[in-house]
Amino acid sequence: MKLVVATQNAGKLREFRDMLGGDRFQFVDLSAFAGEVIATPDETGATFIANACQKATYYAKSTGQWTLADDSGLEVDALQGKPGVVSSRWAELHDAGTGDAANNALLLRQLAAVPDDCRGGQFVCVLALANPAGDIILTARGEMTGRLLREPRGHDGFGYDPLFLVPKFDRTTAELTPDEKHKISHRGAALRRLRGLMDGLPLATAPRQETTKP
Repeated sequence: MKLVVATQNAGKLREFRDMLGGDRFQFVDLSAFAGEVIATPDETGATFIANACQKATYYAKSTGQWTLADDSGLEVDALQGKPGVVSSRWAELHDAGTGDAANNALLLRQLAAVPDDCRGGQFVCVLALANPAGDIILTARGEMTGRLLREPRGHDGFGYDPLFLVPKFDRTTAELTPDEKHKISHRGAALRRLRGLMDGLPLATAPRQETTKP
């Protein structure tokens, strides 16, 4: 069965294939539909699950295929869960530039007065699987908790990885190897939960959802 992963990131496609089983599905990403006019949907949801479902439904209807989409971001305790669903646009929304470096610089300024023991946070990923009609069949959520540093460390990650310390390893997610990060990451956790839900499920049945907070 063909399964569209709503991304053009080859690394993410490979991660999904490895976690969900390349022997069961024929995985393709959005680059397979490059010759077709498929616009990028607006992400207007206030939660990760809303945006993941929005993207899964949109691309399933646009491609006519089973589609898996994700939405992820960083929730900082001292910022009452922000930047959350706007993590990738945090600096832009504050007229502080664009891109990872600008996002990290703004976050550091916002947390400058926050004590070290109050700098907790979590990466969150929500996955949504839609059938070709756009109905959401499964969702799964994964989280990874840690602490925000006062300066970046590491060069192997992206986004907020250089600031996000994983206490278990005493390293940031930008200092972990890909295998180490894969085993503990929010996306890895969500994929493992989704795989468990998908095992033995005939993917043409009535909708079924994992219990997850919005």
